[in-house]
Amino acid sequence: MQLVMVKKSLAGLQPVALPDGYCLRHFRAGEDKMWERVLDESFGPATPPRLFATTMGCDAACVPERILFVTRDDVPVATASAWYVPAWGASAGYVHYVGVCHGHTGRKLGYWVSLAVLHRFVFEGRSRAVLQTDDHRVPAIKTYLQLGFRPFLVEEDQRRRWRAVIETNGFQPLCPELEQVVSGPVHKCPELLK
Repeated sequence: MQLVMVKKSLAGLQPVALPDGYCLRHFRAGEDKMWERVLDESFGPATPPRLFATTMGCDAACVPERILFVTRDDVPVATASAWYVPAWGASAGYVHYVGVCHGHTGRKLGYWVSLAVLHRFVFEGRSRAVLQTDDHRVPAIKTYLQLGFRPFLVEEDQRRRWRAVIETNGFQPLCPELEQVVSGPVHKCPELLK
């Protein structure tokens, strides 16, 4: 199972401040291939292919305003989605499919597009956020820690996995409560709301 991270409060979010030359906008009809390209560049091609229609478009949470793009010359180069997954509770937004094209990494675009997603959650009346990620997505985990997300245990083996990710990559200053988290309880999804 993927690692889970939670941001317990969306109060006091900083404004989005993209680097010069970049703009933020939402998905437009017909941009399926652009979304697929950004994700393929970020995650690598999927087998079977990661198609917008089956990955995002068929989900009840799919509305264009929830799928955000950072663009350069109106071409999407980063994306993140402000999703809703009922299992996490009505107050929680779900950060979904964050990706940045290779030629645009190192500019904190993943940070800014994820922050824009958090602002979208506030607009929708949500008060907290959750996401799932993989152990090897180290730059993404660093970004999420910088945004105030913290590890959230949903399986026993995640104690070891989180400790390895945080300690191996020197993230302790970003997550001083690590020892408390990895020594704490394993949760079920609905427990996020408690």
